[in-house]
Amino acid sequence: MGAAEIKVKKVEPMTVAFVVMKGSYSLIPSAFTRLYGWMGKKGYAPSGPPVGVYFNAPGQVPEEELSWELRSPIAKQVNPGGPDAQGLGVKRVSGGQVAAAMHKGTFDKLGQTYGELTDWIMASYWEISGPPEEVYYSDPTQTPQEQLLTEVRFPVRRKLK
Repeated sequence: MGAAEIKVKKVEPMTVAFVVMKGSYSLIPSAFTRLYGWMGKKGYAPSGPPVGVYFNAPGQVPEEELSWELRSPIAKQVNPGGPDAQGLGVKRVSGGQVAAAMHKGTFDKLGQTYGELTDWIMASYWEISGPPEEVYYSDPTQTPQEQLLTEVRFPVRRKLK
């Protein structure tokens, strides 16, 4: 990809259905199936693209210790609750500033976009204030791999002088 366009933008607070996960990222497709199946049973309709939040990374911990969460914004006002025994629930996530870069292409090249984004943040007036997120604008089961659109973003705050 190279030379990702990076911008800082505001993200609005939202209510999300979520599933808490531990283990390999190869579980992402089945975790989305579980999340959307659960949402369907509850009568919750997605109101935007799904998001993955990654609390640690390969190389920091063994693959089976990877901790992550998948979220889907929901349109209804639903009381927060969970996670239940299957790791599913509803919660309110706060908004705030994020530094974001759009990645076009395969997921295995996301590391390059992460590198560009973290380098840009380190050289800017911002500092990372939370775990990275990926917003999935394409369905990998419907979209050619080289056409996938994924926004990589980090919550940021102004650096203190």
